[in-house]
Amino acid sequence: MKDLIDLHTHTTASGHAYSTLQEMICAAAGKGLSVYGCSDHAPKMPGSTHSFYFINFKVIPRLQKGIHVLMGAELNILDRTGTIDLSPATLSRVDYTIASLHTPCFAPLDEDAHTEAYLNVMKNPMVTIIGHPDDSRYPMDHRAFARAAGEYGKLVEVNNSSLVPGSPRAGAAENYADLLSFCRKYEVPVLMGSDAHYEGDVGNHQYARRLLEELDYPEELIVNTSVKRLARYIPALARQLTEE
Repeated sequence: MKDLIDLHTHTTASGHAYSTLQEMICAAAGKGLSVYGCSDHAPKMPGSTHSFYFINFKVIPRLQKGIHVLMGAELNILDRTGTIDLSPATLSRVDYTIASLHTPCFAPLDEDAHTEAYLNVMKNPMVTIIGHPDDSRYPMDHRAFARAAGEYGKLVEVNNSSLVPGSPRAGAAENYADLLSFCRKYEVPVLMGSDAHYEGDVGNHQYARRLLEELDYPEELIVNTSVKRLARYIPALARQLTEE
């Protein structure tokens, strides 16, 4: 399986990551990636950056060291209505978004609340990817989630960090096995993400790849294998490809 893309990464701007943007880009180029995406945490994550960080991405060259650079944000889902923590005006300045549940921003409730939160955030046209939907602390209706992801055209992340032994997102492998069975049924594309917080982990999809191979998930539904396929979900990347 070709693996050309990593869109879930964090720099020092996230507050609990340890490499600069330039260090992450260099690591991505060294790993042979074609597309590197920076998705620093949005402001409601404790220790993260101000919303102003996300409004000046135009100054960052989008082709560096031979790879495409995308500047995104990992949004926090704040409630069951799907509220997120950056405004539409700010989101218009970023290339893509990941929307995720994090315990500091959304205290776990019950299956109905978590399912409702995911389904509502999927209705937001400014959300590109649903991040790490694998945490046993947030049980949800996997069938409803997969059906909605297909309906609203969202990418479902298979998060490598969740699958690392000792991850706080307990039960991730089992949750993915069930969720991905419904994603397969509804032909929902998935995207492996490293969730790297240090340059050495950029492009590290070791556990995510192993799981997808074990589940025999269709390669044509794994977006990491094709930059052109990813561009269908990210207009900024499509424009970059057109300009080449």
